[in-house]
Amino acid sequence: MAEDGPVQDDGAQVAEPTTAVESVFGSRADLARRYHYWLAEHATVRGLIGPREVPKLWDRHILNSAALVEVLPEGATVADIGSGAGLPGIPVAIARPDLLVTLIEPLQRRTTFLQEVVDDLALDNVRVIRGRAEEPSVRKEAGLFDVVTSRAVAPLGKLAGWTLPLVKTGGVMAAVKGSSAPEEIERDGKLIRKAKGGTVDVVQIGEETDTTPTYVVRIVKN
Repeated sequence: MAEDGPVQDDGAQVAEPTTAVESVFGSRADLARRYHYWLAEHATVRGLIGPREVPKLWDRHILNSAALVEVLPEGATVADIGSGAGLPGIPVAIARPDLLVTLIEPLQRRTTFLQEVVDDLALDNVRVIRGRAEEPSVRKEAGLFDVVTSRAVAPLGKLAGWTLPLVKTGGVMAAVKGSSAPEEIERDGKLIRKAKGGTVDVVQIGEETDTTPTYVVRIVKN
């Protein structure tokens, strides 16, 4: 791993928010740093993360994703659909080794990257599945989960249709959203109910680590 961390286009070093990193990841902070390295040095070259996102990796992506653990029960099985470069699934798995995390991603180049990261970080609580959440073969292979999450994948109604079939009855779909979450809930209520979504609430996460304001829409599966 590079000792000095990634460099911005103007040559300035990107400072690590060390206190927040150690607070969120504890004894596994070095794994989070290794993942940051993978994103900054490999995901950018392979087209999974835009170069302009490098200065924002800690705040907007890694810590922001890890904040999701605030709403995840102990020992839960968790699926991350449309995982991309592993957000939020990998930060969640690093922060909470008690969770069993499945990364579901349709593109081969992304699943290859994800498996390389999982192997390099020796994350024995993570598995990678290639495919789309709505495909019967993926649903059969993946099984059902206590929690299914996603980040920047699709509008809430469409997401509910893809996600809730993977959630156990009484389990939760937890979609990471921005400040427009209440509007999405109102707009897509019929689609959520059609997908067997029950109680819906919105929780703000990440306040303690001062990350980008983020909201999680939680939908209980009927």
